[in-house]
Amino acid sequence: MDIQIKRGLLDVCVLASIKIEDSYGYQIIKDIKPYIEVSESTLYPILRRLESAELLTVRTAEHNGRLRKYYHITEAGLKRIEDFKEEWKEITSIYEYVTREDKKDE
Repeated sequence: MDIQIKRGLLDVCVLASIKIEDSYGYQIIKDIKPYIEVSESTLYPILRRLESAELLTVRTAEHNGRLRKYYHITEAGLKRIEDFKEEWKEITSIYEYVTREDKKDE
């Protein structure tokens, strides 16, 4: 898969994982894992990029005597998810076009 496409998909997956409630890195990885494989070394740069883009905010809270970063989606992050849903319609149309010959063979 093209790295830029995958990057954009991962961004939206991370945002979707915190859409309902705030979460932290390890939990985000667990939530996404059934759908797409993501490692800590991939996730944390994504989280920093999304924070820089103001698509999420970060707060630190103590958990079992340790500090943990919790991520919260912003209005801009929610809008990014909605934009993605609209963009996906176009991607689906492109896929249908590209695979139209395959359907003729069936």
